[in-house]
Amino acid sequence: MYDLILKKRNGHTLSGEEIDFFIQGYTRGEIPDYQVSSLMMAIYFQKMNKEETADLTRSMVNSGRVMDLSGITGKKVDKHSTGGVGDKTSLVLAPLVASAGVPVAKMSGRGLGHTGGTIDKLESFPGFSVEMSPQTFIRNVKEHGIAIGGQTEDLAPADKKLYALRDVTATVDNLSLIASSIMSKKIAGGADAIVLDVKTGSGAFMKDMDDSFALAREMVDIGTSTGKSTVALVTDMDQPLGFAVGNILEVKEALLTLQGKGPGDLSDLCLALGSRMMVLAGKAGDTEEAEDLLRERLFSGKALGKFREFIASQGGDPSYVDDPSRFRDPEITEDLVSPGSGFVRSIMAEDVGRAALILGAGRKTKGDHIDLRVGITLSKKVGDRVEAGETLARIHASSEEQWKEAALVLSKAFSISTERKSPPLLIKGIVQAGSEVRY
Repeated sequence: MYDLILKKRNGHTLSGEEIDFFIQGYTRGEIPDYQVSSLMMAIYFQKMNKEETADLTRSMVNSGRVMDLSGITGKKVDKHSTGGVGDKTSLVLAPLVASAGVPVAKMSGRGLGHTGGTIDKLESFPGFSVEMSPQTFIRNVKEHGIAIGGQTEDLAPADKKLYALRDVTATVDNLSLIASSIMSKKIAGGADAIVLDVKTGSGAFMKDMDDSFALAREMVDIGTSTGKSTVALVTDMDQPLGFAVGNILEVKEALLTLQGKGPGDLSDLCLALGSRMMVLAGKAGDTEEAEDLLRERLFSGKALGKFREFIASQGGDPSYVDDPSRFRDPEITEDLVSPGSGFVRSIMAEDVGRAALILGAGRKTKGDHIDLRVGITLSKKVGDRVEAGETLARIHASSEEQWKEAALVLSKAFSISTERKSPPLLIKGIVQAGSEVRY
């Protein structure tokens, strides 16, 4: 291990065997934290080339169990988002593409940050569970065309151990380490193809456009090198996606979208991602044909019907799908009003996320409890006209104290101007094997 640290510190390339030595040894507990910490810092400064990054990902995949989905008919396509404010895309996307005949076998995580993850949101439905054996998971996909499970301890265990170490050694922010962490879990999940949603802007992990495209390219290259058809969309996160931020609030907005009545940006993004999933699965010849097929399923009720079936198949109460008013409301719902008239120039997604976290919609640490009821519903988006005293957003809180603290942060998120600014472009570009297009 000393030789590997010295080699990388001096800027040389690690071989696949050397990478496998430290990943498997560290996962088994044979290599101490202090040596791996040193290697992570050497990688942070000296970087990894594409071959090293692919080798690192493969070794992390092979550190645990790899899901075998070969018993499921058809090409399995997974989707991953790097996360953002109001990002409830998976709630819409999974049943939408499943209703069009694409098998969805998805592993999801819980949220750490301003709101819960996909699993937390789905657990808003009483009785819903992601805990199931691999056999039950595969059976659900075969019978219902869709299953969403929690990421198990034996799925890419090297990533979990390595990330915890990077988190306390200031070595998280490295493209190769970020990309291999994300892609190792996706590949271990057993999908044949992967569609990535890489967010960029104030509410994203990657706030700089060039950095976001670089991460997208890194992940597409990893996926391609491991035999997975992979495509990435770089999408806007300078303002929240849709209007709802908060777990039950986002579930309700997802249900509206599955009825063809959702916000334009959320609907458009789901169609853009879903159409690429359809093409990779061989269910459509091009994205235009795929979008037409998916729109039909949104407006015909087939996508909503698939969501209802999915909730019931994993123990949830499907009556909430048809009557979202059954979800519990928080104690306090009060409006944040505009101090002046004009046009909404910007909504800092990061500040909206901070306000949601103050309300209890997310977790600061993995052990924190989430209040599924609380959150924020925007009334205006960038480019909208607003009058003095008109509602900018509605804050759903469990106490007056939380409402006041969140309102103070949220008020700083909105910028009002006398001149109208066009809303930000939703899709910034597409990265796939051998090509990159920016809009």
